[in-house]
Amino acid sequence: MGEEVLAPMAGKIIKMNVEVGSEVEEDEEIIIIEAMKMETPIYAPCDGKVTKILKKEGDEIEEDDQIAIIE
Repeated sequence: MGEEVLAPMAGKIIKMNVEVGSEVEEDEEIIIIEAMKMETPIYAPCDGKVTKILKKEGDEIEEDDQIAIIE
């Protein structure tokens, strides 16, 4: 099982900078969410490859929702 990318807060996904198969580095900006009229980046928690994306641009998310998996 890989490392989960979790939503830090409730909001809406406005930009996905990765897709399944993307290689990412730890602390790379991979997703941008909008909450309370502010854009908040979500960073990769580790180096690896994105193996699963569970949400898409435009989705409403809640705090701690799983967005993606990096292995």
